Amino acid sequence: MTVALVPGVFADVVGQDDAVAVLARAAAAAGHVVAGEPVPPGEMTHAWLFTGPPGSGRSVAARAFAAALQCPRGGCGECVECHTTLGGTHADVRVVAPEGLSIGVKDMRALVLRAATSPSGGRWQVVLVEDADRLTEAASNALLKAVEEPTDRTVFLLCAPSSHPDDVSVTIRSRCRVVPLRTPSAVAVADVLVRRDGIDETTARWAAAVAQGHVGRARRLARDPDAQARRRAVLAVPRSLSNISACYDAAEALIAASEAEAAAATEGQAAAEKAELERALGAGGTGKGATAATRGTAGQIKELERKQKSRATRAQRDALDRALVDLAAFYRDVLMVRLGAVVPLVHVDIEDMVRAAAARWEPESILRRIEAVLRCRTALEENVKPRIAVEALMVTLFEG
Repeated sequence: MTVALVPGVFADVVGQDDAVAVLARAAAAAGHVVAGEPVPPGEMTHAWLFTGPPGSGRSVAARAFAAALQCPRGGCGECVECHTTLGGTHADVRVVAPEGLSIGVKDMRALVLRAATSPSGGRWQVVLVEDADRLTEAASNALLKAVEEPTDRTVFLLCAPSSHPDDVSVTIRSRCRVVPLRTPSAVAVADVLVRRDGIDETTARWAAAVAQGHVGRARRLARDPDAQARRRAVLAVPRSLSNISACYDAAEALIAASEAEAAAATEGQAAAEKAELERALGAGGTGKGATAATRGTAGQIKELERKQKSRATRAQRDALDRALVDLAAFYRDVLMVRLGAVVPLVHVDIEDMVRAAAARWEPESILRRIEAVLRCRTALEENVKPRIAVEALMVTLFEG
């Protein structure tokens, strides 16, 4: 089956031409399935796994595919089905995203039950699991049962960094069609910033380069002065490590900055969620029985606060990880200059600083620093306390 690629919902899937071609063919095949027409084997299946590095657009591609499945025209980007799916309000599309560090079995069981029902719109019941690598073991088992015994019109879209068993269980992966995504080029990212976000070409090129192919981060850097200031502060760390005391000061500043960034991103949402829950539970009511209605609600509010705290912890670690990615790219640039490699620098706006560091450090010392940053990222993923991990990193960066 051949199809002409429809830009529509896939327009924001940046630099993934091969994946878009596969998804467009599958959406066309899905339309034939809905119409009761035969399709070639393998063109459309009930479970998909979108893999790729951070910033490659896994969830963007999955949402676009969900919209294409619901669209009578295979993803035109103009109809109600496309708009509601991309906007997160389609009745037959359920999105599961971790509120904290993991996705629990309770949330997954509720989604599996919902997925077993017939689609209200007559096309597909779609369950999209962002960060499927954060599923707990029990949640993964609940999902596996649904993937093993799917209903006729249910499609599961899972997003994970890779198909490695550490990210997605082998049994789930074996029942999915894998859609591998790659880091988009800086040119592709800059193009979407100019075309979609109206950012001037010079700023777009700079943001795309320093964001290392991460579309969302490139957009923040291009438009948010605070994000630019945080990046400058991170890149100033190597010069500040003059002694052991300075290492602990730098660690403290880095952690404080990540906490502030996380708080800014989640504080307003937390307050709104709590107010909405309190209203739903009858807070502020003055009618007969209002007092009785609010009894026993403390547990629900406490559960919400627990989820919000977990989400804030995740946001802080994500912010810290972005800072570590910038640091790793700095030392990578230093190594490339030291070795005389003819490759573009990531941090093109601090080339003088990069060249000064390359003149002082030996390649072996630079590599040790890169490895230390990567070890710190791994430690954070394994739930080592951020302060301990970052302090150890700073000392290693100082000693080389």
